[in-house]
Amino acid sequence: MEYKQYFEDLKQRNKLAMDTILLKPTKGIPTGLFHIMQKDYIERIAGFGQGEYKKNPEDVYIKMLKNVGVNIVDQYLADNPLSMEEHGYEGASHGATTGAEQVVLDDMVIDSPEAVVDHIEKILFPRLKADIAAFNDDERVKSILDGEINESKKYGPQILKTACSFIAFPILYYFIYGYVNYFMAYALYPEVMERHFSLQADLALLNNKAAARAYIEGGLPPMYRLDHDMADSRGTLIDIKSLDKIWFPHFARCLEPMLKTDVRMIWHCDGNLMQMVPRLVDLGIKGFQGFQYEDGMDYINICKMKTKDGENLLIEGGVSVTRTLPFGKPEDVKKEIQWLVENGPSTGLFLSTSSSVAPGVPWENIRMMLDGFNYYREYGR
Repeated sequence: MEYKQYFEDLKQRNKLAMDTILLKPTKGIPTGLFHIMQKDYIERIAGFGQGEYKKNPEDVYIKMLKNVGVNIVDQYLADNPLSMEEHGYEGASHGATTGAEQVVLDDMVIDSPEAVVDHIEKILFPRLKADIAAFNDDERVKSILDGEINESKKYGPQILKTACSFIAFPILYYFIYGYVNYFMAYALYPEVMERHFSLQADLALLNNKAAARAYIEGGLPPMYRLDHDMADSRGTLIDIKSLDKIWFPHFARCLEPMLKTDVRMIWHCDGNLMQMVPRLVDLGIKGFQGFQYEDGMDYINICKMKTKDGENLLIEGGVSVTRTLPFGKPEDVKKEIQWLVENGPSTGLFLSTSSSVAPGVPWENIRMMLDGFNYYREYGR
């Protein structure tokens, strides 16, 4: 089968990345996804002239990744920097969580928690039920494999394409309703929210059975990043006891098909997720990516934790994009990379950035970070 042969060849070409995913001892420490959004930096690293990124974003961006020496990429982001200018999202349209004056969905104005519930019951519940009834396992498997092989071929054989876009689980819908009205609805109508989580999980269970098939039949690299922002700098967006009661059970049951595979699912860390970390590990999550250390994420103790099977966690440790890179000096960047390595797990460590690097970071800090990645990729500890 084309998929299986293609990904088998890709895995063999990327031994450092694969050995790290499989928690084998390695000489070097591989580089994870590297995503910066300042266009002239992308061009500089890629070796292109000013203005070339906007003319040909895919080729310039991918050349940047190759020149950095990136070992794995789990998300296609070549066009993403086009959404941001030098001083942020200048001129961008405002959405439900980015300053929209009014949220309108399906001709319904979302201006209260009751409007959120009304839309969920009248629009989302029927839509989810229809998607469940129409779900086709074979079509979904093919869609997953086609998407992964198409993206992987864009990067070429020297970058291992892992994934983050096709495993499903219940999410919080603040991103379409806005924070205030959604979380008020959550507090006032928890039974509606649990019903929403339940239906999301019913559909996700079907999807994840197909995803497990795709991994087995297509031979995809056995690493997947689960990504949904569920915390801010203070802690989880919803009280952890409430998540225990009406979210975690549905999250756990829909991931069962994937937990039966050898795929190492890791969780993207946003804000302070420390209350969720042991719960995620207990459910079978095998690693973490991101880490906002300044918000209370205890990198040192997380890296000491073990999976349910007693293995090291797979860790993608990143230089802080909210503290060290924008506000520190090159020496601070160097020290943070050393700290990540010294306190990371003995096997299963990737080095990266904690998230996307926004415009405005001093070039000297970017240069120091790249030098650090190059050093540890070649010499390891």
